[in-house]
Amino acid sequence: MDSDDVNSIDDTVESQQVAEIVRQSFFDMLATRNWPHLSGLIQFEASGTPSQPTHLKIPPNVKEVNFIKYDKRIDADNPMLMQDVIYLDPYDFLTHTYQRDNTQDTVDTIDNGDGVKILILNNQAPQYWTSFDDVYVVMDSYNNVMDSTIQNDKMQVKAYSSPTWEASDDFVPDLPSEAFSNLVAEAKSNAFLVLKQMVNQKAEQTAKKQSSWLSRKAWVAHGGVKYATYGRRGRTTRKDPTFRQDDTY
Repeated sequence: MDSDDVNSIDDTVESQQVAEIVRQSFFDMLATRNWPHLSGLIQFEASGTPSQPTHLKIPPNVKEVNFIKYDKRIDADNPMLMQDVIYLDPYDFLTHTYQRDNTQDTVDTIDNGDGVKILILNNQAPQYWTSFDDVYVVMDSYNNVMDSTIQNDKMQVKAYSSPTWEASDDFVPDLPSEAFSNLVAEAKSNAFLVLKQMVNQKAEQTAKKQSSWLSRKAWVAHGGVKYATYGRRGRTTRKDPTFRQDDTY
């Protein structure tokens, strides 16, 4: 950008502005897709209270929950029985649970915390889950013979999480190595536009090229993007040749 050299992001007003542009460019990149390196197993925070036995708090940095599994064995001496808990949207979840008879001993009436009553079963492991506020997960049942509430250590949860950002000289953004050139190109393009009020054509071209390349190559372990064949014989998939590898599956 033909600006003065600096030793720290705090040396000048412009260096601070550039650091902020890099930060914004970083989170703009993250918003374009679910990045595989940010996906992993997480833990919810169980309510631990009998008044909401099937409520669990979602960690604040979670962007999207992929799946939930729960150990559904009915006896502690039995082998682990980890099975899916199926997501329902709030409407379908309430429709499903309101079919229950709240006069039965096997049905608990709980308060969601906003005055809404939910009917949950107390004699079986959870089958369905939903979230009304993106803060808490609510499950439709629990087995009070096994536990008084849903247990965090009996769950497997996979989710995409948002990384943190630190405004320091030695901070390294949480990106795959091949994505850093795209971040630099995007930040450079944005910096020229914001600070110099001009478009840097070279930076623009590089940013577009890198974005297109990254859109085809996301997963390290899954061999890149695969394309549908639409009934063509002789090929089941086509991979980006940049990341071609021998198929053993």
